[in-house]
Formats: sequence, C-alpha cells, structure tokens
Amino acid sequence: MLPDDWYLTHDVDDFLGRAGGFLSSRPALHNTALTDIEKLRVRGAAEQGAAACVFGRHEARGEVSAVFYLTPQGRLGLTPLSVEQTDTLAARLAGLGHSPANVVADRDSAGAFAESWRRHTGAAPELFWRTHLYRLGTLTAPQPSPEGRGRPTSGKDRAQVVRWCREFCVDVGEQRSIDLIDAGSWDDSRFGDRHFTWWETPEGAPVAMAAATSVVGGMVRVDPVYTPAPLRGRGYAGAVTVEVSRSALAAGATDVVLFTDPDNPTSNALYRRIGYRRVADFAGYRFSA
Repeated sequence: MLPDDWYLTHDVDDFLGRAGGFLSSRPALHNTALTDIEKLRVRGAAEQGAAACVFGRHEARGEVSAVFYLTPQGRLGLTPLSVEQTDTLAARLAGLGHSPANVVADRDSAGAFAESWRRHTGAAPELFWRTHLYRLGTLTAPQPSPEGRGRPTSGKDRAQVVRWCREFCVDVGEQRSIDLIDAGSWDDSRFGDRHFTWWETPEGAPVAMAAATSVVGGMVRVDPVYTPAPLRGRGYAGAVTVEVSRSALAAGATDVVLFTDPDNPTSNALYRRIGYRRVADFAGYRFSA
C-alpha cells in the first residue's frame, strides 16, 4: 500500500508538475495558492527567491490530497487539510527547522495548524485576518447603474492607482503593503501583478477602482475594490466590480472570486446583489518568535 505522507521540494516546476492538477481541481478554494505560486514561478528564483521557498504536497494512496508553500518571508499557505494532516505538517516543518511567521488558509485549516504549531513549538498564535470567500454565480448588473463607464488603466494612470491602493491599505490596516509602497517596491506588493480598471464619470474622471489577477487554473480573484470616501454610496463600487468580473469571464475564467470583510455588511450585501455567493471563510494567524 502506498503511504500517506508529505513530500517537500524547493523546485517550483517539479512541484507544479506533480500538484498542479490538484490545485486546479478546486480553483475557488485554492485561489491564494494558485496566484501566490504562479507569481513565484513567473518571477523566477533569481528575482523572487523561489529557490528559497518550500513547496509540499500530501499524497494519500498515490493521489495528491493537499499542498502547502512556505515563502522566504515566512508566509505559509495551505489548501484545506484535516486535523491529522495539519499536525503531521507542523511536526515535519518544526523538525526541519522551518519557522513560518504566519499561516493563511481556510478558517478550519488555519486554526488547526495554529494550534498544532503551538503544541510543537510553543509559539503563540494570534488571529490577524479573517474574511469571507465569495464565488461568482450569475453576474447581475446593479440597478440603477451609475452614469459612466469602465476603462482599463494605462501607464499614465499608475501614480493614481498606487495612491488609491495605499489609501485602500490604510482603510483596511494592511501595514506591510503600505511599507512596500512607501519603499517604492510596488512590484513586490500584492498589487504588482494586478490588472486595474477605473469606473469613470461621463466627463472621464475616475471615481472607483477594481483590480483582478490573471487567469490561473481557471480562476480570477477580484482584489482590491476601492472608492474614495467622498464618492461612496453612489453605486460606483458595484459598477466597477461588475466590469472587472465581466472581463474575467470573457478571459476564460470558470471561477471568479473575491474576499470580503465580515465586519462590513455594506460590501457583503453589494457583492451578493451582483451575483456573488459565499462559499467559505478564511483566516490568518501570526506566530510569536
């Protein structure tokens, strides 16, 4: 009988050759793993440090049943795991001397790993992120729709895109992205590989912004969606989200997803009105030194 075990590698291409089909089998639930690992692959080992990453797949009866990846910055990403799988993974990583700074995954897997890591290392977990995951069903344009149109941004729009992304990060308390933007490291931020779209007034003034990842494994993630505070409540966020979602479907995406703040009932209601449906909850824990 084939053993159930974790198999680790530093070779992203070998990892994707063995686990890529599994990642693409549930593109909505695996959305962060798909985009993070693709970014590492595209940027390459020399520029992004992919060779310093650890990639792992769990095989049960010869089939991949879960994966993880650990970046040089200490971000540990997981696909959904059983409690037993999280415990064996925590023991393996601790035994090899790896020290993740945080873990991000579906809520149950993240919580189970955080507890296993505490037991194996004594590192205290702290919840720092929780979110709802929504997947697009039938796209429905908001009614009434605000005047204006969507327009993909171009190079001349970059300064305003960067400024609005920083404002978004201030709103949601995303300090690491603020630090990267302030240091001029836009390409290293999570926004560096996004495709941005404006919602413009009939006069051509941008009033809202949304972005999306490229299609990876059939999936596109919409992130971020932002309207400056003085312009909120006029339907611009819904209109630009529909525009970006429609473009993702036209590009061939089978799964269009986005994350929402559980404490923001306005945005959650908006996304439901335009056709998104909640499919899971995600969480992130950071670990003490």
